Amino acid sequence: MSQGTTEKLADFAASLSLNDIPADVKSSTIALLADALACALAGHQGEETNQLHAMASALGQSEESSIIGGKHMSLAGATMMNGYLITAVTMCDVHRATLTHITPEVVPPALAIAERDDLSGGALLAALTAGFEVTTRVGIGLDYPVFRKKGWHGPGVIGPFGSAAAVGSLRGFNTDRMARSFGLAGSQSAGTFAAWGTPTVKFHQCRAALSGLMAALLAEQDFVATKEFLTTEDGGLYNTYAEGGLPDAVTGDLGDRWELQRIALRMWPSATALQEVITSLFNVVQEHDVAFDDVAKVRLRLSQTPYKMHGGFSTYDAKFEALLSAHYVAGIYLKDRKVTLDQFEPEYYDNPILRDFAANKVEILADDSLGNGQAIAEIDTNDGKTVTARCDYPLGAPENPLSPEQLEEKLRICAGYCLADNKIDELAAAINDIENVGSVRELMTMMRSS
Repeated sequence: MSQGTTEKLADFAASLSLNDIPADVKSSTIALLADALACALAGHQGEETNQLHAMASALGQSEESSIIGGKHMSLAGATMMNGYLITAVTMCDVHRATLTHITPEVVPPALAIAERDDLSGGALLAALTAGFEVTTRVGIGLDYPVFRKKGWHGPGVIGPFGSAAAVGSLRGFNTDRMARSFGLAGSQSAGTFAAWGTPTVKFHQCRAALSGLMAALLAEQDFVATKEFLTTEDGGLYNTYAEGGLPDAVTGDLGDRWELQRIALRMWPSATALQEVITSLFNVVQEHDVAFDDVAKVRLRLSQTPYKMHGGFSTYDAKFEALLSAHYVAGIYLKDRKVTLDQFEPEYYDNPILRDFAANKVEILADDSLGNGQAIAEIDTNDGKTVTARCDYPLGAPENPLSPEQLEEKLRICAGYCLADNKIDELAAAINDIENVGSVRELMTMMRSS
């Protein structure tokens, strides 16, 4: 009997070895790992991090798994906590085709199992590659416009599959067991845009990480589950969530074209769709060097989705809303020529000059001529001039990638919240040479809070 979509994807994930992964794909996976660890180390500055810590601590009383930049928790607790840390301060990756964060679901369970089982950095690299590719492949099969129209939010729906794939890779699953783990993962797929504007959208990611871990561990006990979850007629993921979806896209060119290389990174801590806003302003400043005090009006033209998501925060109540506000982000970038976590603390965002600028000098406009990732910034100056610049690909997108130096800069800035300089040097070197790290336990020790 020929394999269905789920089994083909499971066969890919179960059989993928380090030798099967092209050098450029390994580099992409290493960049995603570095970015995820950077975000997690910065995540201790998150507004809700202590609340998640209390909840994750209650999931078990054992302490066998490391918290990135912290101490120890249970396997389940660490998976959920690390998942939240990666997304806590809104600067992790996004697969732009599905507007889905990928690393918060895949990296934490992979780290937890690799640490528990004392596995090598090479094994971790292969597992992460499998997890990233499975997550993004399941995502493109959802026919995103149809999926989004129904209100679904990607991380909680597709994340459990990638989490299960990474764990299954580390545990040596065969195709049958991997397919059943996908059936168990899909049974936990959930999360909608009703949570938008609240920290619950970040909870979707860490919950998906734990869901995939549970799916894989249960499949390992030979728990019976469907092996064709994606395309089952009654209740399959694609028929239920996306009117049938695009299953051929899931397995087309699998292993030859790598969807994970379409995952974008974020240089700046702010929402995904605000990266193009900052990039357009970056381009204005590079071309025209407009001073903050000379700005009379800023007009930001966005495509419909970011306009709807970020155009309504001309005033903001707290850190999370400031992180989502195109108005505020425009103000701080033009004032300071940078966007950092420190600018989203109350003592900074409550500055009356910045609040007035966001409320009265920034206008957000929808522009149907713009597509995903595009933005136009127009600035009127006090002397009557208008300068403009365009962003077609935000910095960090596959078409406009971060340089290795920019990625290391982000890692060093973020790690500085938790680690001493000598530990950061050690961590950066280990990540860049992850294929030759003898034990993931060494990597986790490097990130342990003192």
